[in-house]
Amino acid sequence: MPSTTVIILDEYPPPPPELLDALRMMDAELDTRTMVELLYGPLEELPVADVLLVPADCDGESVRTTVRRLRRWAGTPIVVVWTVAEFGALEEHVRLGHDYLVPPFLPALVGARLHSCSERAGLGRTLREADARAELRGYEKELEIGREIQAGFLPESLPVPDGWEIDVRFRPARQVAGDFYDVFEISRGRRLAVVVADVCDKGVGAALFMALIRSLLRHTAENSGLQHLMAAGRTGGSRRTPVVGATPLLNAVTATNGYLTRNHLRQGYFATLFFGVLDPRTGSLVYINGGHNPPLLLRADGGSPIPLEVTGPAVGVLPDCVYTLGYAQLNPGDTLFVFTDGVPEARCPNGSFLGDERMLELLAGTPVSGKDVVDRIDLAVREHTGTAEQHDDVTMLALHRPRAARGPYAGGKAVA
Repeated sequence: MPSTTVIILDEYPPPPPELLDALRMMDAELDTRTMVELLYGPLEELPVADVLLVPADCDGESVRTTVRRLRRWAGTPIVVVWTVAEFGALEEHVRLGHDYLVPPFLPALVGARLHSCSERAGLGRTLREADARAELRGYEKELEIGREIQAGFLPESLPVPDGWEIDVRFRPARQVAGDFYDVFEISRGRRLAVVVADVCDKGVGAALFMALIRSLLRHTAENSGLQHLMAAGRTGGSRRTPVVGATPLLNAVTATNGYLTRNHLRQGYFATLFFGVLDPRTGSLVYINGGHNPPLLLRADGGSPIPLEVTGPAVGVLPDCVYTLGYAQLNPGDTLFVFTDGVPEARCPNGSFLGDERMLELLAGTPVSGKDVVDRIDLAVREHTGTAEQHDDVTMLALHRPRAARGPYAGGKAVA
């Protein structure tokens, strides 16, 4: 039978010798603490106790406060009040539900009383553990529901134009994620919008903002119309011909940033994102990179990957900020690789990152296909992580333009 653990409150008067002798004879584990230590000392230094032994002169409400603090760390001990003469002081403690000991402090009587208290304390811990397990199961069920809802925000199939390939890899660090990707048509199907974003932080809060930001971007982009934009007025003075799809792009990012900074700035959530609009017929790409890891353009003739630099801040940080447009051209054989920071920041068991240099080494050379690029990097991330916990969401999207048309492409699909 496990011994009873007793915290003796070090207050005046001290326990009588015969009571201490009785406790020792029953092999109780004794730990003497002051009220100050119990109320203000580090919780992790407090013992897990079955019984808190206090003199009847102690204030009952102070004892209750002490027990509530102990409950947060080690469960609720049973309060046993002792006295040798001040029997009237027991009344307050009895009203508060405390047990008591009075003379004679015979070992058999003290042992029986404390054994009963120990069993009650153990039963209380068992019930609290059962409640905690039930609460955990409920929380896990809610997370699973959240994961299923969030999965509904991610496209099951992708609208892939003829002559193009899109491959995605998405692995959340937890049941719900802050990363997201989206591919959808705008400008009456003449343009393809490609989004990869990373909401700061992880878990439920980030997942809620992921759903909000994704919905804002898509809704605004799909409903922005087909107004042409003269880039000279919005891109620092460079003169370009009107770009179909640039207006929905700018409207979506600017409106999303405005909504977040007006309504959710104090929550502290923001998102880095890459939002590109592709002309599938020509391979022309107009994009906004809002504080995101620069996507890499892999040329058909090999060579070093070309980063698509940042063109504005993350969304949700600065009100009324200006986003400029970036431009790129995907020729036959080229691949655009978009990723979140969970890729270069994948950690091995000793904590070191995969790193940008290693990722660039893996991407050097001629891309065979978007799937090959995604598979190669995903394998490197898994091998580097090994047995270590995945610290961040991992999202990768490869937009590939084959050298020769392979006929209608059935559509891309996310791979977990």
